[in-house]
Amino acid sequence: MANTSSARKAARKIARRTEINKARRSRMRGELRKVEEAIASGDRNKALEAMKNAEPALMRAARQGQVHKNTASRKVSRLTHQIAKIA
Repeated sequence: MANTSSARKAARKIARRTEINKARRSRMRGELRKVEEAIASGDRNKALEAMKNAEPALMRAARQGQVHKNTASRKVSRLTHQIAKIA
């Protein structure tokens, strides 16, 4: 347990940031899941629509430090390639 007032404040800040980060990460994962489900179902139009929402979400997550920039780019690239294979 934190002993000093500054350590208590730091613990409060960490708890707040953790909640925000969890929400952002789960939002990003949800968008990715929609794209993956559309790809699995074989519906190209649905996959493209889902990708329009997922790509900005991924890049936003990279900008905010949720995932590394290269990780986000790699995920976008792989999903785009999978969508292209459906056609």
